Amino acid sequence: MEQERSRVIQEFVPGKQVTLAHVIANPDEMLYTKLGIKEAGAIGILTLTPTETAIIAADIATKAASVELGFLDRFTGSLIVVGDVSAVEMAVEAVNTVLSQKLKFTPALVTKS
Repeated sequence: MEQERSRVIQEFVPGKQVTLAHVIANPDEMLYTKLGIKEAGAIGILTLTPTETAIIAADIATKAASVELGFLDRFTGSLIVVGDVSAVEMAVEAVNTVLSQKLKFTPALVTKS
């Protein structure tokens, strides 16, 4: 019996934007394991286009607050930062603000769960 293979097509539209800015204040322990990152309090998730912006966002986040990089992918524009809740919130807000004010990105609403 042949297994059905799925194919994922990822498409980006031209533009400069923060597409997701979310803080998980109290993540389940299992989430760290599934993500393959060190358990360290809150998790901040950002997705950005163009995707290389994740590198700039990581620099902004780590300079703005006491957070650690959990994950960075310049090919998908994904960035995860970890730390205490207030630091993660500060880092995510700083990325959103700097990218929108200095580089004229369209910001995202920062959400929290």
